[in-house]
Amino acid sequence: MDTLLASSPFGLAAICKITAIVTGALAVVLGGDVVWSLVGLLVGQMLGAAVMSLHALQGPRLGLPQMILSRAQFGVFGAVVPLVLVCVMYIGFSASGTVLAGQAMAKLLNISHVAGMLIFSAIIIVIAVLGYKVIHKLGKLASIVGILAFVYMFITLLLSADLSALAHNNHFSLPTFLLAVSLSSSWQIAFCPYVSDYSRYLPRDVSATKNVVLSVFRHRIGYPNVDDARGSDSGHCRQRVPLVTR
Repeated sequence: MDTLLASSPFGLAAICKITAIVTGALAVVLGGDVVWSLVGLLVGQMLGAAVMSLHALQGPRLGLPQMILSRAQFGVFGAVVPLVLVCVMYIGFSASGTVLAGQAMAKLLNISHVAGMLIFSAIIIVIAVLGYKVIHKLGKLASIVGILAFVYMFITLLLSADLSALAHNNHFSLPTFLLAVSLSSSWQIAFCPYVSDYSRYLPRDVSATKNVVLSVFRHRIGYPNVDDARGSDSGHCRQRVPLVTR
């Protein structure tokens, strides 16, 4: 359990990325004020985390990946429906991340957006080919860089922005508030298709409360490595068995 918590910060790079920043900023860009947008985003995080945690509870008890578990609810053939939806979601995540990263690279290198996206995609392909260990090593490095960058941006914001003016501009609007809630909760719920892929390595007798806390904790600061999640408790994890339900 200690290794699970200790390894989580190194997955920060997988969570705290430019797509997440843009998703949260949309609450203000689309008309919300800063104060109520922050409140809405917080409420959405809590609601989304509750839904995601329910999926995480299945992992230690059944020891199976989330999409395999969907066969219990939908059947072998019915599970194709959520699988297709998840694939569309993955494509959306990849597309939005590629576009945003390409724009960032275009700004940094003074090249076109298309060239930036192609360079970014080529880098990702090379990293994927190099494999698991390289991905996690780069993830640790990116996490450190990300933390430093966010600390710098936060300090810059505090020094340059008129926080009192932002605090006084707090006109509540139900549509924009619900927009912030939906943006934030949908971001959390998007992790449901694979949350038990990680929680299944927890000991099968772990309490539901600890499982929920760990799931929320992981998705706020990053995923643990699968090998670390196994850790010394691997002998206590539920043996994984195939689930075939019609």
